[in-house]
Amino acid sequence: MPRTGNRRPGGRTAKRQTTQPKPQQHAAKAAIHSTQVKMEPREAGVYGKPASSRKGTRSTNDTSYSQSELHSSSTQAKPEGWKAVVHQYVKQLNQAETDQHVSVIEPLIGDSDHCIRLQSRLERLRERELLRGALPTRSETRAELIRVNESRAETSILLKLHIRKIMDQGGRSYTEERSEYERLWLQQTSGTWHITRIEPLIAERRPRYGTSEAFSLQEEDSYSTSLNSTKQEAIASVPFLNYDLISEFKHRTAGIRYRRDLAAAYADRWWNEANPAYELFEVNCTSYVSQCIFAGNAPMNYTGKRESGWWYKGRSGGREWWSYSWAVSNALSNYLSTARKSGLRAEQVYSAEELQLGDVITYDWNGDNRYQHSTIVTAFDSAGMPLVNANTVASRHRYWDYQDSYAYTPKTKYRFLHIVDLF
Repeated sequence: MPRTGNRRPGGRTAKRQTTQPKPQQHAAKAAIHSTQVKMEPREAGVYGKPASSRKGTRSTNDTSYSQSELHSSSTQAKPEGWKAVVHQYVKQLNQAETDQHVSVIEPLIGDSDHCIRLQSRLERLRERELLRGALPTRSETRAELIRVNESRAETSILLKLHIRKIMDQGGRSYTEERSEYERLWLQQTSGTWHITRIEPLIAERRPRYGTSEAFSLQEEDSYSTSLNSTKQEAIASVPFLNYDLISEFKHRTAGIRYRRDLAAAYADRWWNEANPAYELFEVNCTSYVSQCIFAGNAPMNYTGKRESGWWYKGRSGGREWWSYSWAVSNALSNYLSTARKSGLRAEQVYSAEELQLGDVITYDWNGDNRYQHSTIVTAFDSAGMPLVNANTVASRHRYWDYQDSYAYTPKTKYRFLHIVDLF
């Protein structure tokens, strides 16, 4: 079981988690054309199975709205107005992800810049999967309305998309998932709604830390210790007891084994939600990876100074206390790769296939040696390449190179960090 409090030393060396073989696929069945709508108080679900242009590939759409203006109904009904356009957009986006081509969704979007952006991502994805010998055999996209600003002629929405794919590679299958956010602007012209603009929220590229409620946002490389916010502080997590701070910890026996299996289990447990024992950062990817490493028996290096060590103290004096290396990707990357004789440390390797379960990858999107995103290895595909988990943009068993992300650029550089087996 994943743990966040005291840890027990020892354990077996974790085996690589690989995908499971699956039975031989049958011939593709005829596509089902149907849409079902079920409305309940504050929630409406839309379920449909559109046609697929790829043989043997099944595409499923599931769109959920959580808005108070949706009323209860015992009968099924189609979404109306701008909601019908959003429903169609999610359905076509799911098909575009499956086909790996923008043509199916392009007529629905009146934003040429986003079409180019989406096409570039899908082309990278298509080329990568061809080289990997991987094929999406099923795709499901679920959408949730997070925020709506609505008027008679114009509406803007914040949409959360949850994409789930079953990938086939060499006769084996695995499931990958990710959640993304997009802002959509819609306008009504002559009684018809159109999507005029789409803006993906690329949280992996934001070099910031802190919580929106308790801390003001600050630049990653400034390492400022002025963390006071003018807003009323809100408790972002329950008090956390850090057993590494007790005096006995400093005298415990050296040679504690890194439990890679526990790190991966924790990563799979908390990939799409926050562990309430920790502060929830607005950009949470590195704190999440630190939690995973900690759950795998890694010892904290408590210095009491934000710019040194690797530690999370918990709530004290109405604030959460942690080191930059705990919560900032660039700082964690530098901390792990710095040579030291004991404690948490990692060896920098030069290819993804050298990584093991529980190892870390950090991402420099601009090629300027400032790492902005962190992931942890949680499984491997049939070719032995890492699949990773992440938070902020919640991801589970995602292919390690992130070419399917809007954050990716041709300048992207990676740092592969193999955590030592004994601390």
